[in-house]
Amino acid sequence: MKKKYSYVGVAFVILIFGIYAIPKIVDRFQKADLYRFEKVPAFEFVNQNGETINNDTYKGKVYVVEFFFTTCPTICPIMNQKMLTIQNEFFGNPDFGIASISITPDIDTPKVLKEYANSYGINHKNWHLLTGKSDDVVYALSNTGFQLYAGKDEHKGHGGFEHSGLFALIDKDGYIRSRKDEFGNPIKYYRALEENDFPDQIQELKEDIKLLLNE
Repeated sequence: MKKKYSYVGVAFVILIFGIYAIPKIVDRFQKADLYRFEKVPAFEFVNQNGETINNDTYKGKVYVVEFFFTTCPTICPIMNQKMLTIQNEFFGNPDFGIASISITPDIDTPKVLKEYANSYGINHKNWHLLTGKSDDVVYALSNTGFQLYAGKDEHKGHGGFEHSGLFALIDKDGYIRSRKDEFGNPIKYYRALEENDFPDQIQELKEDIKLLLNE
């Protein structure tokens, strides 16, 4: 009889634990523990299909932002090979997108961007390769809006164009989000490249995209 009562007691404890803990566990999965930065400023560009793309295009979607240019011979091909793995991870997901913003809008016309997309196998319907009216608009968005460096130095090679090798993660409400490092400091952006013996953060980025998609 005592053994029977002990089983009942254990079952009661498990039941109480479940009632208390399961909602908290579910809530933890629903709310990603990612730091929230400023909101992405307003932007409007044209994509590889000649369509106007702005903030509203990505409303309700989780998306990744990069700055690049099609004639870049160094880091851009590497960055977009990494981005392709992200595309493939979330291919067909209507709530995910990518914004690849050209820092050479005079060169990267929609036609050029379309050819670039075809050559790289970019085919997620929400991956927009974007070009603007002037490089000043793009530089303002990159340097001031995202605080990701983009610029031109006439004394350097490759046309003198430079940009960051980082990816920005944006949530469904349009805010920049990121995980924290081992010291509890938000990283803000994710490394697309290996730097100074530090590995890229593509796997971490994929994990955090999934968290935001579930918010």
